[in-house]
Amino acid sequence: MVNRYPRFHKAGLVLLLATSVLGATPGSAHAKETLTWLLRDFPPLTIFTGPQTGQGAIDKLMPELIARMPEYNHQIMHVNRARGTQMLQDPDVFACDPTLLWTPEREKNILFSIPTYATPGNGVTIERSKEALFRPFLTEDSHLDLAALLASNTVKVGIVAERSYGPVVDKILRETTQPDTLILHYGNAAVGSMLQMERMDRFQAIISYWPEARYHAQQQGIPLTELEFLPVKGAPKYQFAHIGCSKTDKGRAAMEIINREMRVLRSTKLIGFYAQWMVKKEEYLRDAQTFFDEPEK
Repeated sequence: MVNRYPRFHKAGLVLLLATSVLGATPGSAHAKETLTWLLRDFPPLTIFTGPQTGQGAIDKLMPELIARMPEYNHQIMHVNRARGTQMLQDPDVFACDPTLLWTPEREKNILFSIPTYATPGNGVTIERSKEALFRPFLTEDSHLDLAALLASNTVKVGIVAERSYGPVVDKILRETTQPDTLILHYGNAAVGSMLQMERMDRFQAIISYWPEARYHAQQQGIPLTELEFLPVKGAPKYQFAHIGCSKTDKGRAAMEIINREMRVLRSTKLIGFYAQWMVKKEEYLRDAQTFFDEPEK
């Protein structure tokens, strides 16, 4: 068998072998399918290194969800965003990613669950010492006109390759007339690396979630008072994430179970897991009371 994904986490490969053997033990009616969960280093959802390893909101969700899906063997693989997208679109791979934003482009090749959690919208993290560069592009309510900023060609902005930032930001990035102002990062722990590059003035801003940028700053010893988060003009306060699975018969069968279980887990478990990481925890919990009141897509 040829391994087309050589950068998989070694522990995931060991787990794959173990679960395959267990699934094929004598006496079982048939071998269970192995469902591969694709996780990327995405604090505070998933945390791969440091003293809070495994304490992210999705890290805590996964044992709860896996326990409710005994129909499958499960393995965890650590991938970056680009590799995860490649795997989800491979018809020969049976995999799911629990941290995806829905986009029309992704829906062509990926099966999406019901909304599972809401995260504060993406914005731009800058160093306060460089605020003067951004002040001309701020609205009266301190939101950043990102389209105008990029068009001005006055700063460089770091982004994670193949990440969706939601429809508003994605459209601005796609349609900018100054694509050279965007610096793409393809590696693991991308936002953490970009914070370091921002400190070295490789670029002057990064696009990310504020809880994500805060986490990496704290891990690196960067005082939060030295950073500032600018919401993007026109972007929503919250964005809803989903579990995305292979758009195959196997993926559809798994998604029926995932949707059934997440209708319970998203309110009883995941909201609380994620709220622990919010700057304004009480406001998030208050807003969360209506997160899932709207008709589901």
